[in-house]
Amino acid sequence: MAESNNGSQTSGTSVATLAGGCFWCLEAVFEQLIGVEKVVSGYAGGHTPNPNYHDVCSGTTGHAEVVQVTFDPSALSLRDLLEVFFSIHDPTTLNAQGPDVGTQYRSAIFYHDDEQKVAAEEAIQQLTEEQAFKDKIVTEVAPLEVFHAGEDYHQEYYRNNRSAGYCRVIIDPKVAKFKKSYGDRLKEPETAEAASGSGGIWPFNRKG
Repeated sequence: MAESNNGSQTSGTSVATLAGGCFWCLEAVFEQLIGVEKVVSGYAGGHTPNPNYHDVCSGTTGHAEVVQVTFDPSALSLRDLLEVFFSIHDPTTLNAQGPDVGTQYRSAIFYHDDEQKVAAEEAIQQLTEEQAFKDKIVTEVAPLEVFHAGEDYHQEYYRNNRSAGYCRVIIDPKVAKFKKSYGDRLKEPETAEAASGSGGIWPFNRKG
C-alpha cells in the first residue's frame, strides 16, 4: 500500500486527514462536496508499519480508519470541511460509531500543520460553547505522522457497492441527511432518492 507522511498535496490544493467511524461513510459524503478533488480511504494514527485492513480491524495496531481529503481551499475552506465532518458522525462517542466499535473507529483530526491544528481546536471549542452536542466532544486532535492508503477495494466503496446491506442501511441514510443539509454544496444535483434504510436502527455490522 502507498503511504505518505503528509498527504500528496499539490499546488493550489490542501489535504485533510479525518477519522469518524467507517471510512466508507466519510468517503461517500466528502466525494460529493464542491471543492473536494480526491478522497482516499486509509489508515493513520497507529504504531505498526504497513497495516492492512485485517490488522487494523483487530484493534491492535492503534490505527484509525481515515479518509484523506484533497480539496481546493478557494472553493472549500478547512473550517467548512470540518463543519461537514462534525455533522456526519457523532464526535461524542468514544471509539465507536453506531454498530462499529473499537479504537479504529475513533473520532480524530490528524493535522498536517499548525494552522490545521488551530482550526481543529477552534472548531471543537465553538461546538462546545454552542452546546451543539449533549455530551462532551471526544475527537482526538493529533499530528499526522504517516498515512497508509487502504486496499483498492475500499476506494469508492459506496459508489461501487450501493446494493450491499451496509451501504443501504448505514451509508444511505447518512448521505441522505448530508444532502438535505448541504444541498447547495453538492457537485451534482440530487437525481434519485437514496434508499431509506428503514426497518431498524443499525441492524447491520459490516464486520459480520
